[in-house]
Amino acid sequence: MSEESKGLRIEDATMPAGGWSSVAEVSNILMDQRTVLKDSRLLLKQNKTEGFACVSCAWAKPANPHPFEFCESGAKATAWETTSKAIGADFFAQYSVRELESWSDHKLEAQGRLTVPLRYDAASDHYREVSWDTAFAEIGTALRAFERENVVFYASGRASLETSYMYQLLARMYGNNNLPDSSNMCHESTSVALQKTIGVGVGTVVLQDFEETDCIFFFGQNVGVNSPRMLHQLKDARKRGVPIITFNPLRERGLVSFTNPQSPIEMLTGHETPISTQYHQVKPGGDTAAVMGLAKALLALDDAAVASGEQRVLDVAFIGEYTHGFDAFEAAVRACAWRDIERESGLPQADLESAAAVYAGAGAVLGVYGMGLTQHQNGVQNVGMIVNLLLMRGNIGKPGAGVCPVRGHSNVQGQRTVGITEKPELAPLDKLKEQYGFEPPREKGLNTVEACEAILARKVQAFIGLGGNFVRAVPETVLMEAAWRELPLTVQVSTKLNRNHVIHGKQSYILPCLGRIEIDRQAGGPQDVTVEDSTSCMHGSRGATDPVAATLLSEPAIVAGVAKATLDPNPRVDWDAWVGDYAKVRDAIEETYPDIFGDFNARMWTPGGFRKPVGAAHRVFDTESKRAEFTVPEELPGDPDMDAGPPALRLFTIRSDGQFNTTIYHEDDRFRGVFGSRMVLFMARGDMARLGLAQGDKVALRTPSDDGVLRRVEGLSVVPYDVPEGCIAGYYPELNPLIPLWHHAKESKVPAAKAIDVVVERSQAAP
Repeated sequence: MSEESKGLRIEDATMPAGGWSSVAEVSNILMDQRTVLKDSRLLLKQNKTEGFACVSCAWAKPANPHPFEFCESGAKATAWETTSKAIGADFFAQYSVRELESWSDHKLEAQGRLTVPLRYDAASDHYREVSWDTAFAEIGTALRAFERENVVFYASGRASLETSYMYQLLARMYGNNNLPDSSNMCHESTSVALQKTIGVGVGTVVLQDFEETDCIFFFGQNVGVNSPRMLHQLKDARKRGVPIITFNPLRERGLVSFTNPQSPIEMLTGHETPISTQYHQVKPGGDTAAVMGLAKALLALDDAAVASGEQRVLDVAFIGEYTHGFDAFEAAVRACAWRDIERESGLPQADLESAAAVYAGAGAVLGVYGMGLTQHQNGVQNVGMIVNLLLMRGNIGKPGAGVCPVRGHSNVQGQRTVGITEKPELAPLDKLKEQYGFEPPREKGLNTVEACEAILARKVQAFIGLGGNFVRAVPETVLMEAAWRELPLTVQVSTKLNRNHVIHGKQSYILPCLGRIEIDRQAGGPQDVTVEDSTSCMHGSRGATDPVAATLLSEPAIVAGVAKATLDPNPRVDWDAWVGDYAKVRDAIEETYPDIFGDFNARMWTPGGFRKPVGAAHRVFDTESKRAEFTVPEELPGDPDMDAGPPALRLFTIRSDGQFNTTIYHEDDRFRGVFGSRMVLFMARGDMARLGLAQGDKVALRTPSDDGVLRRVEGLSVVPYDVPEGCIAGYYPELNPLIPLWHHAKESKVPAAKAIDVVVERSQAAP
């Protein structure tokens, strides 16, 4: 079945993840970016020891990599960064900023790499080339005049450990802890929940655990799009007979079946490896209820084992020795009624009991999850429930078991490790004081939501963006864009043109930087950098291709340029020496964090990376009780502050296979059968019938909030899809205007993009 409608084509999508369609996608983007031969060679160095770390996701890099240790998404990211397409001063002389503002996200980035530093000229509404020295001097003069607490230093998740360390030092020497980053938008719920429950804010799993596990529970993560290299671990597990039990609202192709594009036999025969052995389409926001049902079923199985004198289902020895709070959790589970669990999870009791039976029979179990758990009002609670489930059978701190949050950006976890945090208690401020002879600020800084609140309140005077596309990524798009234009100063360190450049402050600069894949030549010779993956392993990364332009500076050089123009000289910080030799930055990182980065320069090329200490992986829990903490959920409803009731539907935002975060490689989504447009709304056929809608009908979505703000998105084409009734899905960031800034996770303040109550209305947009 297909439909042609104003560029939109809808097809039935039944292909597996990987396979020939993946090969075609890689070939297409290499040709589109005019780098076929160059990128084909580059891909052989991707995620290899002494090669370059992928600039896409943060999935672990194996010690013994495949010959082609890259996935479709990673190949797209490499082609996107190393494209031969480039734009300079002549491009910006041709197009006004107002004209560029009308372009789509894809069209903006598809123009190619930025090559010269730029300053916005309000009189002409054009960006004009400016020298690096002038840009740094003017930025420094402006920053010196501002109140220190009113400047924000944002970091996206791609900057290296070296750059991130320098950036946090710049912010703290400037005088604040306003260091929000992309983790605030995605996985801060993980950091808060895991720190509270197991004493460390990261996962406990390494790649070897996938080889030793007996069962994998998968929650809210689209592996086929967001971390496709993990499919190799999942496929190998399935070939060993390991069950994979998935909880996800949509039936994602990567969690259904996989054809390995690196296997000639599978490619020639069309062989598909089924991935999920059970697939439960949980209601968005229903994860706490689903895990509560699993726990309730486990207790029933344990009761039966006790009654019959058989081996206990619960690991009572582990619970007794290593945990705290089980009695309160058990009481809450027993008191929770199945009817409430079924209502909130959207899953039948029998399905949850079936999944629990598999869990009960497995010796070592992994709990893998993504933003489908964290981007909820109860995101911290959701992660705590995963920990509860694992603790019930001792599945933390033993081979083949543990909690595995799947991070997005390629170094978002590493940035936090070297000090990119708004929370002063998580930064070694006393050590920085001793090391650099200044008094670090002790006041809490702004996280992402708080930075947005301050921008809306017209309190922020300057926003420095180390990468990213902040204004496009955050909620409350309409209000944020209006307030953004009133910022006195915006500075963006970038490789590609994006929305954050055309929505700009009154004084605005674009500072183009080298990409990680490009050779970084400094006074000390070609430089290497480091990153941290999702499993807390550190890796070196070496540029492998010439820069797209000689006018680019590296990220460390740009941070140093801003620092020297802004800060008073400090004899203990030689910014120029650091830029000339990044090994000196790594020595400084080692001095600040000796327990993590001992012998940093010597170990950075360790095959598979070297891991930072994760006590919980060895059953050492750095909590107040010195034990792993069971937590009692406060409530079952997924997002109670958005419970608008009928006729509202619950919207959750998703990514397509043609994007990575806010980067849109193309406007197709072959895994969901959508081609030519991202302005679509995936809806259950039952809801379509109830609302009198047909495939291709144009609708609008409105958030039924009572705060006086109109949140509405027009011109969405309805697409029938296998989604739970009462729930709908649409693309991020196109639907960000529907998310109120106040709709965020408790404790972590992660925007709750995975459950937003909306009303479907007939579109008022012109046909």
